Amino acid sequence: MAKEVLYLKIAKIITEQILSETLQFGDRLPSLRSAQKLYNVSLNTIKLAYMELESRSLVESRPKFGYYVSQISKRKLALPSIIKISESGLEKPPQDLIDKVFGTIAHPDLTQFALGIPGKSFLPLAKLKKSMLNVVKNKNDSGTNYEPVQGNEHLRREIAKWSMILEGKITEDDLVITSGAMNAIYHCLMAVTKPGDSVAVESPVYFGILQSIHLLGLKAVEIPTHPIDGLDLDALKKVLPKLSACCFVTNFNNPLGFQMSDDNKKELVKLITEYNVPLIEDDIYGNLYFGSERPKPCKFYDEAGLVMWVSSVSKALAPGYRVGWVAPGQFKDKIIRQKLIQTVCGPSFYSDVIADFLEHGRYDHHLRMFRNKLYSNYLQIQKSVAAYFPDNTKVSEPKGGFMLWLELDKRICTEDLYDEAFSKKISFAPGRMFSQHNQYTNCMRLNYGLEWTDRVESDLEKLGKMIKNSIK
Repeated sequence: MAKEVLYLKIAKIITEQILSETLQFGDRLPSLRSAQKLYNVSLNTIKLAYMELESRSLVESRPKFGYYVSQISKRKLALPSIIKISESGLEKPPQDLIDKVFGTIAHPDLTQFALGIPGKSFLPLAKLKKSMLNVVKNKNDSGTNYEPVQGNEHLRREIAKWSMILEGKITEDDLVITSGAMNAIYHCLMAVTKPGDSVAVESPVYFGILQSIHLLGLKAVEIPTHPIDGLDLDALKKVLPKLSACCFVTNFNNPLGFQMSDDNKKELVKLITEYNVPLIEDDIYGNLYFGSERPKPCKFYDEAGLVMWVSSVSKALAPGYRVGWVAPGQFKDKIIRQKLIQTVCGPSFYSDVIADFLEHGRYDHHLRMFRNKLYSNYLQIQKSVAAYFPDNTKVSEPKGGFMLWLELDKRICTEDLYDEAFSKKISFAPGRMFSQHNQYTNCMRLNYGLEWTDRVESDLEKLGKMIKNSIK
């Protein structure tokens, strides 16, 4: 009893320091050993105190780095609203906006908050070059031979090894290599739908998924999402009988950044199994978590082979290599046939480079460093938005990845704001890109996976001033 009172007393002291801003958002708490000496108690007592603070979401643990004051404890801005999905049927495809934003990809002088591409300084370029040299040296055919339609065997084996979160539930034979994650999603949609079918997506939804759905002559059914909890499963259940497929980003959704709980993932898999509706699970951000462990994908709970698990190296390793994969479950043979007809096989060289890197490049070390940099940037951008943007700005609370979703004053049109920002060499993704309806017009997505410089900070301040000036 005495020990319990003691650890709660220590937790209370630290809580008061957080509430009085002696300890501020993003500050590191003393290490367990240092706190043990500071309070003259056992190591176990300090662990209990920190666990108590973590259970209240006042602090969060960063493996290898310690405990930090949580963003939740000092959150100054509200979470984004849960938007009621338009029922009018009125569509306003965002293609024009997407073309405009993607047209900036070759502008090196822009501060690029718009595109979901990690900055070069975040990538292990030297080790990738080393892998390239290894492949060139050891490849007798200079990369000219076809590889199997299913994909490079060495690469599939290495991906299966690195998919430890699935606890051995997939092997190299379960995987099909694709040209990035979007190519995998397109193949999955083709395999399980026909023109006119309906596919459920989150709202807001990554615009690439919307484009694929429309290109295949399918209908997107937008499901409301909570910025923390994710997909509204009750809303999904109502439309499931009318669906041919679902396509969701369950871990660190783009653009909201939420992470569905394990219980909700289990329930989702249970629902799609009950209604026999395939789930295309885009898990491209799954390794970029801020918590203590990598979250499981829905694929982990899939017994019927209905979950088609998609990922790639585009967000964490090599965007331009266009190496992705899918574990398509019961739809594997159909996807392999589609790939044979469309491309025969993928370029073998980059598959070999990624396979070599996974085998020899200390991928786990790179991911740890990458996640730490992303988390540091997340703390920076949260502080900057709170400091420079209007007080009624609503901001998401991502648990991983590198996307931040902002909901601005309703008087703001982010399409108009985009043009003004572009004139000042600042780019972001306007909210209308993330819906097939004329929604989220006062929202924006910011990429914080870029090198944090004085210019980045300054451009966020400029962006905040533009928004304030627009609502005077």
